[in-house]
Amino acid sequence: MALYLIGDVQGCDTALQRLLDKLDFSPSRDHLYLLGDLVNRGPASSAVLRRVMGYAAAATSLLGNHDLSLLAIAHGQRPPHRNDTLDEVLLAPDREAMLEWLRCQRLAVQAHGLLMVHGGVLPQWDVAQTLALAGEVEAVLRGPQLVDFLSRMYGNQPDRWDDALAGAQRLRVIVNALTRLRFCTPDGVMELRASGGLREAPPGTLPWFDVPGRRTATATIAFGHWSTLGFLRRPDIIALDTGCVWGGCLSALRLDRAEGRHELIQVQCEQARVPGE
Repeated sequence: MALYLIGDVQGCDTALQRLLDKLDFSPSRDHLYLLGDLVNRGPASSAVLRRVMGYAAAATSLLGNHDLSLLAIAHGQRPPHRNDTLDEVLLAPDREAMLEWLRCQRLAVQAHGLLMVHGGVLPQWDVAQTLALAGEVEAVLRGPQLVDFLSRMYGNQPDRWDDALAGAQRLRVIVNALTRLRFCTPDGVMELRASGGLREAPPGTLPWFDVPGRRTATATIAFGHWSTLGFLRRPDIIALDTGCVWGGCLSALRLDRAEGRHELIQVQCEQARVPGE
């Protein structure tokens, strides 16, 4: 059995097929962990969703900000952005099956010695709290309060964690951290507008994974979301969004538990969109 982490696909099904062929992936033998943003900006979001749904228990998919955006648009709680490419999902005859599957996916997973999220983890959270807080949002996504949650999901405030937060504000902070976070201050105030690389941190902030004393420092966290960061592997982090939808690569990391080493496998992607377009 081979285990693979895969970065942001964002509707690039042709590239995903090439990557899986290169991996010689077999759903009867192997397992995929997709680190969020299956959909949007690329040309074939519905094909990606159908493919991953078809792998059933052989694939674990995290929710990214674009996946949540699809749910919000589908339920009338967010207008489409001019750069969105979600109409083929929204108009598909199997739309409801895809949306129902998507709302049941996870925001954080711990497996094979890794904590996996799409965006980041606030410095105040340890692994157990991260999983518990993700579970709070997952329960709402799967429950009868879905539409109400989606209607209040967006916004950059509150911009920091407080154990006393409740209701929509609490859930919003959790979602923003797990699906949107790149930079924050040393005391965990989120900067959610900046999307540049490591050298482009806004004044007073730093990458969330470089905050001194963060409580997940002894864990290894795998994440996507940050295409300008690209592939980065350290003992404490694995970053796997390599900008497929922007004409970069789609990346997979093969986890070799027996030998304790990992192998990076990539395929080049046709440029689906131009940044800023």
